[in-house]
Amino acid sequence: MKFAVKAWSNGSARAGVVQLGNFPHPIETPCLLLSTRKGLPFFISPDLLPSLPSPDSHLLQVCPLHFLEGLSPKTISNSGGLHQMLGLHDYGLAAVSRDSIQCLPEYNSTNKVGASFETPCGRLLIKPVEYMELISSMRPNIWATLADEVPTWVSDKRNRTSVDRTVRWLDDCIALSPAGGAVFGAIVGGSNVEERRRCAQEVAKRNVSGYWIGGFGLGESRDERPALLNTITDILPEEKPRLICGLGLPEEVLQGVASGIDLFDSVYIYHLTLGGFALTFPLNGVDENESNFQLSDIGSDRTKINLRATVYRKDTSPIVEGCCCYTCQNHTKAYINHLINVHEMLAQTLIEIHNTHHYLGFFRAIREAIKTGNFEQFHRQFIEGRRNCVAVAAVHA
Repeated sequence: MKFAVKAWSNGSARAGVVQLGNFPHPIETPCLLLSTRKGLPFFISPDLLPSLPSPDSHLLQVCPLHFLEGLSPKTISNSGGLHQMLGLHDYGLAAVSRDSIQCLPEYNSTNKVGASFETPCGRLLIKPVEYMELISSMRPNIWATLADEVPTWVSDKRNRTSVDRTVRWLDDCIALSPAGGAVFGAIVGGSNVEERRRCAQEVAKRNVSGYWIGGFGLGESRDERPALLNTITDILPEEKPRLICGLGLPEEVLQGVASGIDLFDSVYIYHLTLGGFALTFPLNGVDENESNFQLSDIGSDRTKINLRATVYRKDTSPIVEGCCCYTCQNHTKAYINHLINVHEMLAQTLIEIHNTHHYLGFFRAIREAIKTGNFEQFHRQFIEGRRNCVAVAAVHA
């Protein structure tokens, strides 16, 4: 894997390029890793993946824990790894142990060699050797070392233990590392700045290709997050990429970008889609028609719409006028509303296509702002625009 920073803005915000081995397309950063369930997006079938913007959509996040049921590591390996098994030859796969939809890992005090994770087949104790067996069979382009993430409300002693254990697992995973694949060292530390600094310093000493920053989105406040992020990124070398989990909302993504994060893994799109919500916010954060309140805005915060609402039953317009995604080019709000009402899974498929397309456009706007040196202005305008949209919606609610 090769990574190079191409532009800086506002001190730490940076735009770069990731090249994954024989992967045909360089991927520009900051970028979004599409969340998957056993290697494929939750509702988008493989034949519809090419409808998403390329190559922005060609980096997928995989949770190895999803494969603890069903196919054995040996079977996956004999199939040629995940790329071969899934038929995703032109896609990059990043294996990260965190499953944001399931429960947090839980330390098992009776066995100090692993962590108990909630998996699709129940709560299981995962040891580094078992984890690396999964990674070896999958052959991902990027994989993150096993981490003991903790929420913000744990004791200082538990937090220190999680850092010590994560660093020890890092050494174990590197020692067991198979040939191939870029290893990202895990960094934890909860909401404790000193523990975050200590963990980052230890991981920065290791021979890794990049860094996976874990433990965010687990209870820390939005105000304390920048200090935690900056504490980590100030220590890490600039020439290696940084991946983070748990920052999903646009405001949170912008916080991460401002601190120098390059890759984002988020289930934000999944949760929106499952609820029947479609993203509609202006990609630059400024709503030029802010004063033109529409009937369809009722019950909405004007950054997304609820396609379950009856107001869309006869709405023959696309989700977003001018959007070039497959859904908006071919279907209407009324049709998607009908699909939701009759419980057709095609509704989630069409919504996820639009939401993914729209969010990838948001990341593209971020990259352009960094390249032109206007990220700080973009960040400020976006936050103010979002705040104004919510305020206008509240007045008309």
